[in-house]
Amino acid sequence: MQLVSRHWVITDGENKVEEVKGPGVVGDQPILRPSESYEYTSACPLSTPVGTMQGTYQMISKSGEGFDAVIAPFTLAAPNALN
Repeated sequence: MQLVSRHWVITDGENKVEEVKGPGVVGDQPILRPSESYEYTSACPLSTPVGTMQGTYQMISKSGEGFDAVIAPFTLAAPNALN
């Protein structure tokens, strides 16, 4: 399957929401075979020390069928923001 695009919903600590959409991730549209993984590092806009991020990756299967891979909400935090 291939990761073709992404859609992120980023919410800061004041509940301001920003959406980020675009092709692939960090300039890549990786093809993943069964049991393979893909890792990347990126950044996102966040105007407060703590926030959340969730979204989807738009994927295409080997047979050409499109589907969304859902990414559950997770916490974003500046160093020491949660201590």
